Amino acid sequence: MNIDFGLGNTAEYQVALRAAMELGLAAKGTTSPNPPVGAVIVDSSGRVVGRGHTQPVGGPHAEIMALRSAGNTARGGLAVVTLEPCAHTGRTGPCTQALINAGVSQVVFLHSDPNPVASGGAKALQEAGIAVQQVQAPEGAEDALLPWLTATQLGWPHVTLKFAQTLDGFTAATDGTSQWITGETARNHVHEDRARRDAIIIGTGTALADNPSLTARYLDGRLREKQPRRVVIGTRDISAASKLHAAGYEQYGTIDQALSQLWDTGARDVLVEGGASLAYGFLKAGKVDAIQAYLAPVLLGEGRGVVSASLAGTLADAGRWRTAGVRHLGEDVLWLLAQS
Repeated sequence: MNIDFGLGNTAEYQVALRAAMELGLAAKGTTSPNPPVGAVIVDSSGRVVGRGHTQPVGGPHAEIMALRSAGNTARGGLAVVTLEPCAHTGRTGPCTQALINAGVSQVVFLHSDPNPVASGGAKALQEAGIAVQQVQAPEGAEDALLPWLTATQLGWPHVTLKFAQTLDGFTAATDGTSQWITGETARNHVHEDRARRDAIIIGTGTALADNPSLTARYLDGRLREKQPRRVVIGTRDISAASKLHAAGYEQYGTIDQALSQLWDTGARDVLVEGGASLAYGFLKAGKVDAIQAYLAPVLLGEGRGVVSASLAGTLADAGRWRTAGVRHLGEDVLWLLAQS
């Protein structure tokens, strides 16, 4: 029998949709400037028979990988994809044609493609007699595509500002010590997240004061397989003996120069890690799209703040953010914020 869109309300369908989103998350940080898409093929009995995600630039898209995994079982089945299948020929052929050739009967996708060059896949599939439906993400599922979607619409990288602070709002004590505000679980999550970003950005003040490597590591100190680009903003020279020199980094004079060059060279999802002056600069310029606030159950009473200067003179003028998620990491809490 052929499945129908009533499956959208069943546990089997939710499993397929969450699986596609998890596959997209697994690809995050490896696909830019292409989107990290996940795809799942469900056969006519409701079983997941194919899985795939976007490969690095020049490689197959998610739908192709899932169809290869499914083989002949894709015929008459349902393709669940996190992004509208592309209808154009770029470095690879159009995914819409691959789905048509595979004989799937229905396609479900989460996001419309905002790229006018690649969009139009839903219409092409419908014209080929395939039923198409756009759906919403399951509640609580992490959506790997959101940064790419924002970047594509803006024309510069999606920026996440990340910081760790005490319960009373300080990122360091009065003597400058900041290691470690958060516990091991939260720090491990930071390194997992770094590996999923295209670039990490700091200011020259942080580079000179902390001598960071900005690498993504495991708890035992080993480097993770995927490493982000390391970017420093500012005009002061970085010592040739620094860890950044050993790891390799890029330096730009201003925020706009950095974002422009990062966009032109394929970065779509970047993380700003410090310091307070750079955080202030990004916020003041309106260049922050999301915030990751790691909150530790620590009280200092006095210390250094997240930003170096006032962003608003009165509460009525203060920027308001929307809570996008809350996650417990050991004794710490990760508060995810998006623009309201």
